[in-house]
Amino acid sequence: MACRLYRISGRVQGVFFRDSTRREARRLGIHGYARNLSDGTVEVLACGDDDAVAELVQWLWHGPPMARVRQVDDLGVADPPAMPDFLIG
Repeated sequence: MACRLYRISGRVQGVFFRDSTRREARRLGIHGYARNLSDGTVEVLACGDDDAVAELVQWLWHGPPMARVRQVDDLGVADPPAMPDFLIG
């Protein structure tokens, strides 16, 4: 299982980015979380099969229809969460 932490910037808050990320992650069998940060970015922890995480990252570059993603920064490897499912925060 790979766990990676990402920070997504652009128009990503107030456009259903977190909820859409949760749905996409569930579809891919990924665990983790998506949460808004005070600087206007969204942080996503994605844990799962390498190919599934890579597919989610490609999706993060587009997000839901109302989002306008400017950047997806890979913040590196993260510890797996102690949670059974994908959470939004």
